[in-house]
Amino acid sequence: MSSPMKARDRTLARDVIATQIPSGDQHTLSAGSKVFIHQVLGGSYTIQTDVGLYKLASRDADAIGEEIVVDEVTATTAADGSPDPEAVWDQLKKVFDPEIPVNIVDLGLVYSMDVLQLDDDQGYKVEIAMTLTAPGCGMGPAIAEDAKSKVLLVPGVSQTEVNLVWEPAWTQSMISEEGKMVLGLI
Repeated sequence: MSSPMKARDRTLARDVIATQIPSGDQHTLSAGSKVFIHQVLGGSYTIQTDVGLYKLASRDADAIGEEIVVDEVTATTAADGSPDPEAVWDQLKKVFDPEIPVNIVDLGLVYSMDVLQLDDDQGYKVEIAMTLTAPGCGMGPAIAEDAKSKVLLVPGVSQTEVNLVWEPAWTQSMISEEGKMVLGLI
């Protein structure tokens, strides 16, 4: 006789496309697959399957028996159609390293965010320069993919590019006060 499933053990109710951690590659996970929910941050789920870790978007929460929380961006565009930079920063604050419970902005990983108008009225592109907590961190592709998908939800954004940079080198002094409190550093 099998034991009842624990609260964090689930079975996928339908096929879903999830982001593999740390590669950032998209994979289809099949209905009936067993998963374990490791963490829920920024509206995304970090789940483990028998073949590895994946990030599941909030829009697919129903596949693991959770309520779908719509990632609404309440910002409007400027008169020229450009996105609200504050809304872009708000979306970046919904991106988490799957191993650290602090968003990438409060971790001090985002060095710059620029909004650029594209040629021929093709909209606006957001370019983000960010780093990782260590040059060998394998989470970069997964974090970059999450940042891209969240920023693309901002009205007026038609393209997003995330560039990983290593200068200046990240240090704990770059963590915001809020981030330090979450991590127990103050």
